[in-house]
Amino acid sequence: MSERTGQPGNLLESVKGPGDLKRLAVDELPVLATEIRELLIASTARSGGHLGPNLGVVELTIAMHRVFDSPRDRILWDTGHQAYVHKMLTGRAGQFDTLRQEGGLSGYPSQSESEHDIIENSHASTALSYADGLAKAYRLKGEADRTVVAVIGDGALTGGMAWEALNNIAARKDLPLIIVVNDNGRSYSPTIGGLASHLASLRTNQRYEDVLDFVKGNLTKVPVVGAPVYDALHGVKKGLKDVLAPQVMFEDLGLKYIGLVDGHDEQAVEAALRRARDFRRPVIVHVLTKKGFGYSPAENHDEDCFHSPGVFDPLTGEEKPKPHGWTNVFGQEMVRLGAERRDIVAITAAMLGPTGLIPFSEAYPDRLYDVGIAEQHALTSAAGLALGGLHPVVAVYATFLNRAFDQLLMDVALHRLPVTVVLDRAGVTGDDGASHNGMWDLSILQVVPGLSVAVPRDEPRLRELLAEAVEVDDGPTVLRYPKGAVGAEIEAVGRLGEMDVLRAGDDPDVLLVAVGPMAGLCLEAADLLDAQGISATVVDPRWVKPLDEALVPAARAHKLVVVVEDNGRVGAVGDAVARMLRDADVDVPVRTYGIPQRFLDHAKRPKILGEIGLTSQDIARQITEAIAKRSPALENHPTR
Repeated sequence: MSERTGQPGNLLESVKGPGDLKRLAVDELPVLATEIRELLIASTARSGGHLGPNLGVVELTIAMHRVFDSPRDRILWDTGHQAYVHKMLTGRAGQFDTLRQEGGLSGYPSQSESEHDIIENSHASTALSYADGLAKAYRLKGEADRTVVAVIGDGALTGGMAWEALNNIAARKDLPLIIVVNDNGRSYSPTIGGLASHLASLRTNQRYEDVLDFVKGNLTKVPVVGAPVYDALHGVKKGLKDVLAPQVMFEDLGLKYIGLVDGHDEQAVEAALRRARDFRRPVIVHVLTKKGFGYSPAENHDEDCFHSPGVFDPLTGEEKPKPHGWTNVFGQEMVRLGAERRDIVAITAAMLGPTGLIPFSEAYPDRLYDVGIAEQHALTSAAGLALGGLHPVVAVYATFLNRAFDQLLMDVALHRLPVTVVLDRAGVTGDDGASHNGMWDLSILQVVPGLSVAVPRDEPRLRELLAEAVEVDDGPTVLRYPKGAVGAEIEAVGRLGEMDVLRAGDDPDVLLVAVGPMAGLCLEAADLLDAQGISATVVDPRWVKPLDEALVPAARAHKLVVVVEDNGRVGAVGDAVARMLRDADVDVPVRTYGIPQRFLDHAKRPKILGEIGLTSQDIARQITEAIAKRSPALENHPTR
């Protein structure tokens, strides 16, 4: 690969939209594909991003935009991290040097960027449901000439919601809806589960004995989403030839099947898509692609084919060393705890590496379960493991816990089961945008009876609180921490109940409740307040649910209580503190500083925190103003 500057090549630069792409000659398309791959590599090398998935869909995306008329025809991406090439071909190639940077291109489809981006989809397995609704809407409105295309891949077909949608789509024979299965055998890592194993058999056309092994070993693992799926999986009754035929699983659902198609043969993909388009009813086009295709460091990267690398050298593929992060600490501590207790098992939803569980899987391979992109199943499976006498630790991104809330509430908490959920990327994550900020968990978890939630402020507290969490045997626990490097260790200067006192003021005015990683910020704010003649006590609750009763007398001894948290302000720790004090008839006012309840644009974490007022200077200033209203003498303080 030649060294690039991150600018589109001559042919790609000429493509300002799908109309320009359609006018290209067939023999120009391989050149275009090469230019696209070079720009993908150069851009993600500088900014990080989802390289491997996009290298795998170059020819597929070119073919789709040559066959369909976006945006009148609606192209939906599941998941949206596969849409970089789509962005380039819809007029944004010249902006790729801004990828995932403040004010630049998002790493996912974005309605604010282009009329070609339909859904801002980064939570997997949803596009088929969107497609079902869109196609039905166009049918009812008499817009029969419009086609809805859902591209589902990178493991998203393992999600139960996708199969719920398939069950409904199959019941409607009059919808011009095309499902492109981008079958690369992987999500972040190799796709897991019975369905994935079946698709893998279609890729390799296994022999008689292998098919029988699949039927015996995997039939009961696939969730039954309706009678059509049940009948499809019992295709063996029709004879072995039907099981060996790729189309049987989908056609027994009532869906027209086209495949298998070489996803890196642009002309073959075009031909298949034209056939599907002209059929005017639900069709599955099964396309085989290779994640990381065309870039040897990605193709040969066993762990995840450069699914989402950080900054790297585009010539060698060597990644820039990452700082010692929260995820690393969790992974190390899990290995240590696993050695002490054989009842500890781990569950991940297709994120073995991103959640730090690779060391655990290597140390205890029989105690690690990767369930694929299926967070709901992960939580209820954990409930079953707990019922069986084990202590499961479920590691997911904080934003993806939203998908499994009902299971945590009704399958785990209702039964008071000892399941620990570890939330990585909690709070403001930054570069990945609105869908990935983990700003909801501390709010939604407040309503779960019997649940305990811990938030560590530094590395020793992460180790300490994880150990405490897995000792709880009469209900679920949650531990959450942010993305990135672990900050400096912050030692306690005392104890208040089970809370750590980080700063004890003389005759203090303000009680600062620092939630986990906000501790350093709160200590800085306390120093600024001290310069204004305002004394502050800073405490770290460690466990924010349930709150320590020692907060009540502590609050009575102060003029103002301030809670600082890396979560949405509504219904989270600040509201819980205010409720506790109201219930105890404590009239001290409570101020909460957190994330405003809106979807945040992508930018670096420090930049976002500054924009939303989560800095020591902002907090100190607002506290000073609040105290001044209650203490007029402060208005004439010499430092003001």
